[in-house]
Amino acid sequence: MMHCLAIRHVAFEDLGTFGPVLQETGFTIGYAQAGVDRLSPGEWDAADLVVVLGGPIGVNDQALYPFLAEEIALINARLAQGKPLLGICLGAQMIAAALGARVYPGRAKEIGWGDVVLTEAGHISALSVLEGAPVLHWHGDTFDLPQGATLLASTSVAPHQAFSLGKNVLALQFHPEADAARMDEWLVGHACELAYAGVDPRVIRADAEKHGAAAARGATAMLRTWLRDAGLMS
Repeated sequence: MMHCLAIRHVAFEDLGTFGPVLQETGFTIGYAQAGVDRLSPGEWDAADLVVVLGGPIGVNDQALYPFLAEEIALINARLAQGKPLLGICLGAQMIAAALGARVYPGRAKEIGWGDVVLTEAGHISALSVLEGAPVLHWHGDTFDLPQGATLLASTSVAPHQAFSLGKNVLALQFHPEADAARMDEWLVGHACELAYAGVDPRVIRADAEKHGAAAARGATAMLRTWLRDAGLMS
């Protein structure tokens, strides 16, 4: 069996809707809690797939959270090996940083359910199934497109929403893995951020109920396509 190592920064931002797809594909799943579990190079090397998940801290908070520097170093090593790597939100920002791109505060927080606009390359990528499909946005930082990367999706708030590097690396600023059925875990976990940003959790909850099924279908199809492209399933 293949093994997926998922790096988690807060408990409720896990693999979500991606978990069942990976298990059905034949993956075992192991979680490592950033800042708590020791992230060994051997474990990263042995994993068939590494997924670096989101969280409320930022790439530029390394002085406050030194483990971020360790994660970026491990990401850099995996990139050098050309092994499959998927980054979501903070994970995408760390991939961008490992590739030498600038990560910085966006011009506005982007929180809530909405679309992404696919680029020409995005239309022929695994993200093509997300055309017109809702996804969850939840970030304040953004990044420049790394050298050699292919831009796949944008929004008006964050022009760099997703990029790929070859067939084995995918970085997503948005959250296709978010399980709408568990939306209140996100709303409670990020209650202070929502209040500070002036975002009404009732709107996000209502949109999750409205868009959850379509979002899950899109996320499932996207992940399956990317796994095939990366040679992780037939």
